Amino acid sequence: MRNILITGANGQLGCELRALVESEEFKINNSRFLTLNPQFTFATREALDLSNLCAIERFFEGKTFDAIINCAAYTAVDKAESERELADTINHRFVSMLAKIAKRDNAKLIHISTDYVFDGKNNRPYIESDPTNPQGVYGQTKRDGENAILAVSPENTIIIRTSWVYSSFGNNFVKTMLRLGKERESLGVIFDQVGTPTYARDLARTILDILPEMNNSKPEIYHYSNEGVASWYDFAKAIFEISGVGCLVDPITTDQYPTPATRPHFSLLNKNKIKSEYNINIPYWRDSLANCLKEM
Repeated sequence: MRNILITGANGQLGCELRALVESEEFKINNSRFLTLNPQFTFATREALDLSNLCAIERFFEGKTFDAIINCAAYTAVDKAESERELADTINHRFVSMLAKIAKRDNAKLIHISTDYVFDGKNNRPYIESDPTNPQGVYGQTKRDGENAILAVSPENTIIIRTSWVYSSFGNNFVKTMLRLGKERESLGVIFDQVGTPTYARDLARTILDILPEMNNSKPEIYHYSNEGVASWYDFAKAIFEISGVGCLVDPITTDQYPTPATRPHFSLLNKNKIKSEYNINIPYWRDSLANCLKEM
């Protein structure tokens, strides 16, 4: 496995992957992986325009990769309600093309999906085989991308659903809270949507650990987030407590903060499958948040 393509290289997860493969930690902990002498290609939006299917075809002309990690996605949840075609092109049609390329070239493929494929009405953490029922365009297009992979059925392919991703890179809830917390004395934050924050660095580390071990005859779906349970209110409180920001946080309900897209009220993901099959240890969300805030 020599040539590894990472799409969405300027996004949160793509940036974390780049930081990891360039770090001493990676060199120390992935010595067996490094004997394969992997060469990473980090494709940004400028190099790989996902809104243009013809440009995508041109990018892959004459190129062969041994593995593809697809971190690219249309993630503007509310804008997707009015930009369905663009969201579908990036989250569905591009993913279908990747699956066909992976099958043609016998390449490993890791695709990142989302908790938004579920309707959020469960009363227990979602397992991989639970029925999907997305409530908005973003979730629908991400589910369509998953289904496209399953239909093409390339070997050595996994889909990883995750939730509430944040990082020291890019724009995210943590950075928004830190900015607003320094500007205001108090903030209202939703308390009736429950899930688990996921530090993109932890997910990136897991992807690199899993990649050399993949050996499945058909696509498999896994769930990954940090451990524990939180509402957005809990998340905001923890951000301010750990960072020492004195902003007060008031709990509000979803109907007090209406948005164009419907969010799942319950997004907990059961991670037993990925932990048992790949021997993954997953950090607690507050511990990972503290690590991220140190990075900032």
